[in-house]
Amino acid sequence: MLGLGTLGPASAAAQAFEALPVPRAIAEGIPLPLVTVVIGGLFLCTLAISRFSLRIGAPATLGVLLFGLSINTDSELFNHDAIEWLHTLSLSMLLFYAGLRTELRSIRGFLEYGLLLGVGGVIVSSLLLGLIVCFVSSPTADGIQLGFNQMPLAVGMLIATCLGSTDSKEAIRVLSKLPSPMPARLGALLEFESSVNDPTTIILFGVVVGLFTVHPGGGESLILGQLQLFLQKISSGLMIGVILGYLARFSLEKLVNQDEELLILGVAIALLSYGAAEMLGGSGFISAYVTGMFMSNHVYRNLRISPNRLLEAMLPFNTMTEITVFLIFGLAMDPSKMLASLPEGIAVALAMMLVARPLSVLVFQWCSPFSFKEALLLSWCGLRGAVPLALSISMLEAIHHLRGVEPALVEPLINNTEVIVFCAVVLNLLIQGFSLVPLARYLKLGPEPAPGTAGPRSD
Repeated sequence: MLGLGTLGPASAAAQAFEALPVPRAIAEGIPLPLVTVVIGGLFLCTLAISRFSLRIGAPATLGVLLFGLSINTDSELFNHDAIEWLHTLSLSMLLFYAGLRTELRSIRGFLEYGLLLGVGGVIVSSLLLGLIVCFVSSPTADGIQLGFNQMPLAVGMLIATCLGSTDSKEAIRVLSKLPSPMPARLGALLEFESSVNDPTTIILFGVVVGLFTVHPGGGESLILGQLQLFLQKISSGLMIGVILGYLARFSLEKLVNQDEELLILGVAIALLSYGAAEMLGGSGFISAYVTGMFMSNHVYRNLRISPNRLLEAMLPFNTMTEITVFLIFGLAMDPSKMLASLPEGIAVALAMMLVARPLSVLVFQWCSPFSFKEALLLSWCGLRGAVPLALSISMLEAIHHLRGVEPALVEPLINNTEVIVFCAVVLNLLIQGFSLVPLARYLKLGPEPAPGTAGPRSD
């Protein structure tokens, strides 16, 4: 079974960390000054493009992704090892920040519903989308071909689980263009759901990889062994995350004297949490998330520290991490290889937006404290962010080891599934990003009732 800690490329990530000279991995044979000029210029351009995207009502990450796609990268500035290294590191930082955003105090009164959406919603949407992907895809994912005897089920489920995570920040940025703010309770739910579905997607991805890499004929003992290994990695990640959460609390109380030190300590704790869990055989991503969650929900005696200050300190670094993921994924994508799988990418994106995401929200409406209008807006706020793109790198490595995939199909599946995820993310950001504000205006969701009043549900 592929280790959950690095979600498939466990050995590849370990090799990357063993061969740590990053400049050589990123730009072998290219002068370092040229590398710095190119990287600096790229980030400067992404800032301008992000501002332009938000001005026209589109998610900033969409502009960055398309900008990376438009650049010709024949120079091999970013090779495969560098991309995998950067994505593994970026994913650990994104999970740590997701933990920081999981502030339990902000969702009092609808914690159970938030957990249902963050956990059950990912499972429902991934199962639905996985079945749809298998039904519409050809055996090599290079065209639409209806029927369940086409694409291997394992590949279809991996594509679906890659797309399980949502990014609330992009939705909130787009909705900030509304003349009146969105209801505070709905915004808190959106933030909480997004932060919880990140680790849920990670775990579900590991479950799918583990189930479909069990060799046929291995017997019940092999399946139980793989399950035991999976649970061991999850439990170890949880324990290490809790321990480092208390270490982080002690460090924040004793070591922080100035506000700018919060960023340094936050990055250090995130890296320690991921690396320690991986070295001890646990899931680094789960450990990073749990550590961040403990840091966000502690009460500190140090008056310089609060959950909001932690988030504010880590936000610039997290934003840079997300931009890096989108930019590098766009740079690594070859537009000439996209045409064959473009119809499938469009079909998957539409199924994700119109079927999987809405049903995963509405199926839990019976226990929701929110109105049907609010549920509709929530279902359309499922913008995809950096986590699906980062997971797709792990998916490409996992396809090599999947049971039921013929060796001759491995290479075309690797090329085409990457395009499907890319198209689904781009179309999701494009369609939902531009239509989110008009939908919110149509639904006419008013501001929150005054403090101290419950406010009736309004359909």
